[in-house]
Formats: sequence, C-alpha cells, structure tokens
Amino acid sequence: MTWRQLSDDAAVMSFPWRTLGIDFKRNVTLLRLSDGRVVIHSTAPFTGEDIAAIRRFGEPAWLVEATLMHDTFAKEGRAAFRDLPYLAPNGFTKVSGIWTESLHPPPSDWKGEIDVWRIDGMRMNEHALFHHRSRMLVVADLFFSLPAKTRGWPRFLRGILCVCRACLGLALSFV
Repeated sequence: MTWRQLSDDAAVMSFPWRTLGIDFKRNVTLLRLSDGRVVIHSTAPFTGEDIAAIRRFGEPAWLVEATLMHDTFAKEGRAAFRDLPYLAPNGFTKVSGIWTESLHPPPSDWKGEIDVWRIDGMRMNEHALFHHRSRMLVVADLFFSLPAKTRGWPRFLRGILCVCRACLGLALSFV
C-alpha cells in the first residue's frame, strides 16, 4: 500500500489491483470530517497495518462505494470494518452480496462537509463526493488514468477505451 496525504483532511491509499494486464490500482480515499470521523471511500484488501493507518488518520465512521462496479473488495472491506455503516448506490447489495445502505441521501452528519452527487448517464450508478474542507471532488470510475507507455494487450485496451469513451461516459488520461 502507498499512502499519499493530499491535504490535512484527505489522503489516498493505493493498493495494487491488476486486471487485463494493467495495474489499475485500487485507490481508497479517506475524508476526515471536522469532528475527526473518517469516510472511507472505496474498499481494498486491508491488512492490520492498513487499518491502523486509517485509525491514525481519524476515527473510521463510514464505508462508501460510489459505483456498482466497486464490488471487488466489498467482502474484505466489510470484514475489516464490521460495525461501520456501509453506504453504496442502490443495487450494490444485489451486485456484491453485501448488505449496504443507500448512499443517497447522504448521512445528515455530512451536511456542510461532504456533498454527494449522482452522475446521471452512468450505467453503473456512479456518485461523486465533494469534500468541503479539502475542496476535493472524489470520483470512482468516471475517470481512468492509464500509463502512456502501456504495451501489448493493455495498449490495445487503451485504444479501445479511447474509441469508446464517449459511449461509456468515461474520461481518460494518459500520463
């Protein structure tokens, strides 16, 4: 896991996640509220060290998935944080097999701190979160960043995504 502190109240934990020959990375965003409670945006195969790092950042209070496609580590996330409310788009429980509460409307505790917007037109029922304290917009699969030097099958996939991005509703970046 790689830790990136983005602001006093926002951090990203990046975990390796390879599929189709590409390491897309699973990014878990931590958003701290003014009272020290933390929203864990996306789940990963958390280790004991990862959980301790999250607890050092603040008190975990909610697990959040922002799209139906983020069911890959739902079981691991739930196992790591059994007692937290797990918020996700409608339909996530059916996709993942993990019981969740609706992400929309967001908890009243987030009022003035985190706004949740449903992104219309996305088949995967994606939502974006705007964290006021850090002034950051957090998205899930609306935006992909693929390495510019990608070779082989992943390069072919990158080309396909470029051609289809309009029909998929995706924004792409090559770095």
